[in-house]
Amino acid sequence: MAQGFVPANLGGIAPFAVAIGAGGFALLSMALVRTLLTDSRAARRRAAEQIADLRALVDEYENLIGGSRELTVLWQGQGGPRILGQAAAVLPPGRQPQSVLNFHTWLGAAETNRLTTLVEDLRMHGHAFAASLDTLDGRLVRANGWVMGGAVALRLRPAYSQPDENAAMISAEAHTAGDREGARAVLSLLSKPAYLRDDEDRLVYANPAYLALAKARGKPCTPTQPAELIDAAGLATHLKSGRADLAPVSLPLDFGPQGQFDLVEFPVPGGRAGYLRPLAELARPAVPAENGLAHIGGIIDALGTPIAIFNAKRELTQFNAAYASLWHLDRKFLTPGLDERAILDKLRTDGMLPNQVDYHTWRAKHLESYSRKEPHEADPWHLPDGRTIKVISAPAGTNGGVIYVFEDLTERLELESTNRSFTNVLRETIMALNEAVAVFGTNGRLTLSNPQLSKLWKLPMNELGTNPHIDQLAEASGRAIPEDGVTIWRDLKRTIIDLNPTRTDRTGRINRSDGRLIDYAITRLPDGQTMMTFLDVTESAGYSKVLKERNDALVAADRLKDAFVENVSYELRSPLTNIIGFADLLSGMESGSLNERQREYIDYIRASSVTLGVLIDNILDLASVDAGIAELNPEQLDVAALVDKARAGITATFPEVSGEAPHLVVDIEPDLPGFIGDGTRIVQVLYNLLSNAARFSPPGGEIRLSASHRGDRMIFVIEDEGPGITDEMKSAILTRFDTPAAGGRQRGAGLGLSIVRTFVNMHGGTISAEKRDPKGSRIIVNLPLDSALAGVAE
Repeated sequence: MAQGFVPANLGGIAPFAVAIGAGGFALLSMALVRTLLTDSRAARRRAAEQIADLRALVDEYENLIGGSRELTVLWQGQGGPRILGQAAAVLPPGRQPQSVLNFHTWLGAAETNRLTTLVEDLRMHGHAFAASLDTLDGRLVRANGWVMGGAVALRLRPAYSQPDENAAMISAEAHTAGDREGARAVLSLLSKPAYLRDDEDRLVYANPAYLALAKARGKPCTPTQPAELIDAAGLATHLKSGRADLAPVSLPLDFGPQGQFDLVEFPVPGGRAGYLRPLAELARPAVPAENGLAHIGGIIDALGTPIAIFNAKRELTQFNAAYASLWHLDRKFLTPGLDERAILDKLRTDGMLPNQVDYHTWRAKHLESYSRKEPHEADPWHLPDGRTIKVISAPAGTNGGVIYVFEDLTERLELESTNRSFTNVLRETIMALNEAVAVFGTNGRLTLSNPQLSKLWKLPMNELGTNPHIDQLAEASGRAIPEDGVTIWRDLKRTIIDLNPTRTDRTGRINRSDGRLIDYAITRLPDGQTMMTFLDVTESAGYSKVLKERNDALVAADRLKDAFVENVSYELRSPLTNIIGFADLLSGMESGSLNERQREYIDYIRASSVTLGVLIDNILDLASVDAGIAELNPEQLDVAALVDKARAGITATFPEVSGEAPHLVVDIEPDLPGFIGDGTRIVQVLYNLLSNAARFSPPGGEIRLSASHRGDRMIFVIEDEGPGITDEMKSAILTRFDTPAAGGRQRGAGLGLSIVRTFVNMHGGTISAEKRDPKGSRIIVNLPLDSALAGVAE
C-alpha cells in the first residue's frame, strides 16, 4: 500500500514545481537585463564624457597650435590637409593660411623646388626632414616634416626672431638661452678655435682652443671675456658682411707663426657662431651650408668630427655626415626622434659595437651619460673590424640631453705603436753601440744616453738617469778627471747651447790628461737637439802610429835598397870586368905555361864571373823595372841568332869540370815569320830558363829548346829531364825569388824566374809550367810576333 501511494502524490506536485521554477527564472532574467541596461547607460554616459573631454583637449591643442607663431600642415587619410597656426608667422601679411601650400607665392624658384621635393618624399616614402628656407620677403623659415602614425605633418616656423617681431622677443629669450647653452656645449668639445657672438656682435664665449690661440697672439682672455683676433678695420668689414644677409660668411686670416686660417661664421639663435679652420684642411670636400641653420646644426654640419646630439628623451636631434660615415649608417635611417637605443641595437646587429658578454648591462652603462653633469670620456671602443673609437659625452644644455663626439683612433694608435717600436729599436741600438752617445736638449739638459757614456767619462749612472744639465756633467767629470774634465765639457757646452740657425756639425779629437784619445762628433738634430758621440781611439791610434812608423821604415829600406842596387851594382861591375879579362888572358897563354888543373881553375873563374855578371845584370834590370824606367827596344829579330846567344851563355856557365855537362838540343821551326821584340831581353829570358833547366837536370841529361809559331804568336818551349816541376817552382815564376830544390846540382843566377816573368810580361806574353811524362818539366813562353804593340812593364 505504501509503495502505491508515493507515485500518486508525486504526480500532483511536479506541475507545481515546474511553474515555480519558470517564474523564478523569469524574475532572475529580468533583474539581469535591468542590470545590463543600467550598466550600458552608465558606460555610454562615461564614453560621452570622455569624448567631450577629448574634443575639448583637441580644441585646446588646436587653439594652442593656432596661437603659436608657427604653421602646421597635417595630411591624414584621403581628405584634404588641415592647416593650423598663424599664417603671419611665415607668410607675408594678409595671406590666408591655405596659401601656404602654394610654395611659389612666398618662396623663390630654387626653394620652391627643394621644399616640394622634400614634402613629396615625406608623403610617399615617409622620409623625415629638417631644412631652412629663404622667403621672398627676406625671412628665414625653418621647415620640419615627420611621420606620426598614419599621418604626416609639416611644421613651418621662423628660424629666429625677425626684425619686425619685437612683441615675440621676450617670449623667445628663454628658448634662445637654451640654444646658446647647447651651442656652448658643442663648441667646448671642438679642437678648432670657436666662439659665439650675441645679437649685438659681441663675443660672449670662446672655447679652450680659441683661448690658446689668443694667448699665443699675445691677447689674454677668458672664456666669458674673449679677445678679438681680427684687427678693428677687418672686424668692422667682416661684421657688416655677415649681417647684410644673415648668411654664413668666411674670412681668410694669416696669424704668422700661428698659421693661416679660414674663419667661418654663421647665424644661430640669438647671434652668430664661428670657428677657425686651418687652411691645410681646405683640401677636404666642402660641406654645403644652409643659410641660417637653426640652433647648432650649422656648427656640427661644418665639422669633420663625428657628432650626434640626443635630447633628454634619448631622441636623435642633430648629427653630421661624419657621424653617419663613421658607423656606415644610412641617413634615411637616422631620422630626428630616433631613440639612441634603437641605433645601438642596429649597430650591434651589424657587428659595429665592441663584443660584450652582457650587452644590455653595457648599453645601460653607456646610457648613464644622460645623467652626468660634466663631460666624460669612456674607455675606447675596440670594434670587431679592427678600429678603435674614442667616445666623449657631454651634457647638451640646461634642458638635458647628450652630445656625443667620436674620434677614430685607429690610425693614431698604429702610428704610436710604430713610433714606439721604432723608438725602442733605436734605443736598443744606441745602448748596444761601442760609441758613447749623449743627446742634449736646447736647454742644455741630457735627454738620452747609453752606458758607454758613463764608462768613457767615468760618470755615475744615477746622475745620468735624472736628465742632468751639461754643467752637472762637467762637475762630475771634473771629480773623475781633475786635470781637464771640467775644461773639456765647458768647451763642448759652447757647441751645444749655440742656437745659431747656421750652425754646422763638428768633429774633432780630444787628448785627455789620462792619456786617452777620444774622437767626438757633434750632430744637429732636426728638432733642435744636439747629439754627441764619443769613441775611444787610443788603441787604434797607437796601432796607426806603429803602422806609420813601420811604413816609414819600409820606405826608408826600399830607398836604401835602391841606392845599394844603383851604387853597389855598378861598383861590382868594374872589378868583375878585370877578373874576366885576366881570366881570358890566362886561358889564352901558350900551352905548357899552365897545367891541366890550373886551366880548370881558370875555367871556374870565368864561369863564376859570367854568372856574377848575369846576376848583376838581373839586379839592375829589376831595379829599373821597379823604378818604372825599364823600356823595350823592339827590332826585327832572328830567332836562330837569339837561340845561339842563349846557348853560348849556357856553355860558358856550365863548363865540363867534373861530370858531364847537360846536352842541349835545339829545334827551330823552318820558315818562321818575322819576330819583333827586344833581342837583349829575349836572350835573357831564354838563358835564365835554360840555366834553370840545367841546374835541375842530371849529369849529361838532355835539355830541349824548340821555337815555333801559332797564328800571330811565337812559342818557345824548354824541356828537361829533371825531377819535374813542383808547386814551389810554379809559384816562383810569379814571385821575386826562385827557390831551387835540393836536387839542383849548383846554385843558379837567382832572381832568374822573376826576370823571366817581368820581361815576358813587358812583351805582352805569358809563361806557364807543367810536368812531363814520365819525368821532367816543361816551360812554355808565349809571345806576340810584334812586341812593339805590347804595353809598358807591370
